[in-house]
Amino acid sequence: MQYTRISTYDVTSGTFPELTSLVEKGILPMLAREPGFVNYGLVDAGNHKVMAISIWETREQAQDSARVAGTWVKEHIADRVHLGTTVIGELALFRGAPVTA
Repeated sequence: MQYTRISTYDVTSGTFPELTSLVEKGILPMLAREPGFVNYGLVDAGNHKVMAISIWETREQAQDSARVAGTWVKEHIADRVHLGTTVIGELALFRGAPVTA
């Protein structure tokens, strides 16, 4: 089973594209080097809300990623976002569209 960490943030300054660029160049490469990393996404939820979604091989790795991400946010974008919530849960179903030839 894999585990998902979902964190919500309030964007306090800047734009979603600016934030996406900072995240893609900053935290994403760091997380990708962490043990158990599977995938990462950033969602513009509207109304100055953002969700960061990451998938990990184990619950412990997902929990460790929260510490890594928290440190990076404090050091690099604390003036742009405020953490709302973070939840970690077992990923029961995550399926893409069938591949067609």
